[in-house]
Amino acid sequence: MQNLVILAGNVGAAPETRTTQGGTKITSFSLATSRPKRDSEGKVLKESDRRLEDTEWHRVTCFNGVAKTVADYVEKGQKVMVRGRIHYTRWTDQENIERYGVEIVADEVTFLSYGKSRQPPQGEPQDNEDDDVPF
Repeated sequence: MQNLVILAGNVGAAPETRTTQGGTKITSFSLATSRPKRDSEGKVLKESDRRLEDTEWHRVTCFNGVAKTVADYVEKGQKVMVRGRIHYTRWTDQENIERYGVEIVADEVTFLSYGKSRQPPQGEPQDNEDDDVPF
């Protein structure tokens, strides 16, 4: 069996990065995913011709090279796809209460949009546009 997660959504806040004493770079960010709300019969709920959605928030953690890339290029609001695995943790807090957590440990983060600060100005050609194509 394989522990595999693929999520596509919007980054909720600027990624946070730290480095361990051993030199491992760790970057974390929140990711919002949405799905349509449905009634008891399975029909999509709408309000004013817009479908209603449930949003779920996921904690995503990246290590080393992926962590550096995410720290350098990912911004709040950007659309990304994360491929990785679910990781559960259990700990006892200072009040001796057992706590649980879950996060997505990312193996890959694919950019589905530019961050707002990296979008080309309106009307300016994209890097991949080439008017000299001979056909």
